[in-house]
Amino acid sequence: MTLLANDTVWKKRLQEIDTSVEDIRLPHTETETNDVDQDGEWCEVRVDGTWKRVRFHDYDAVFKVPGLYELLFYENLECCSPSCVVNLLREVAEDFGDDLSDFTVLDVGAGNGMVGDELSASGVDQVIGVDLIDEARDATHRDRPGVYDAYFVTDLTDLPEPHEEAVRQQKPNCLTTVAALGFGDIPPAAFLKAVDLVSDDGWLAFNIKESFLHEDDDTGFCGLIRQLAKEKYIQTQCYRRYQHRLSITGEPLHYVAMIARKLRPLDDEILSYWQDGEE
Repeated sequence: MTLLANDTVWKKRLQEIDTSVEDIRLPHTETETNDVDQDGEWCEVRVDGTWKRVRFHDYDAVFKVPGLYELLFYENLECCSPSCVVNLLREVAEDFGDDLSDFTVLDVGAGNGMVGDELSASGVDQVIGVDLIDEARDATHRDRPGVYDAYFVTDLTDLPEPHEEAVRQQKPNCLTTVAALGFGDIPPAAFLKAVDLVSDDGWLAFNIKESFLHEDDDTGFCGLIRQLAKEKYIQTQCYRRYQHRLSITGEPLHYVAMIARKLRPLDDEILSYWQDGEE
């Protein structure tokens, strides 16, 4: 089973993007990188002759610059997660006799559509995007028009009824969330609500930083994923550690890709427990 990235999807798309990025400069000195964790990583970008500093997780600023996300994370830092997770999903699903062309995918933390692009290239016919910020949706419409059948800017921890009804009407039977869990981007309660929106016996495909699965994890994801498995809400079918990308210092950042099946509906008790825990 391969986790090799399929570069052709994002590289082809980048050729179609009218980027204004002239250069990207990563910090290199010990002073610049001292005590900078993954959540605080940054770079300098030259756009229209002017250099400016951009924090990686300030996605609104990143998505506003066409091509910056691809050039920074994929060209410079060798990120491979969208293709890795989608490839793994396809191979595991095929082992069960399922075809991605039969999937309606709910892509949570959709960003500028890179995972949606990989899903479409793998034969998925219908993809619904969800993200928290307008800039992600706008970047998708700008750079990847037509990849998503619908794209909702909404908060899954406080999902408006019209949005929930619209998603459920599509009957998603697969959830993807790639490079979006933890770091305050998608908290456990939001991920759990996404799982709730997927039909029983549906597929879950996601990745998470390996340290968030350790006993001393303080994000809540270790406890949530273990509870879902222990109480037989989900059954993990594949668990694979791999290099997600490089850090700004060139060190490998390892994530875990997980493919699971949803076994039964989530009850009110687990939903309210994790929702209350986020307040």
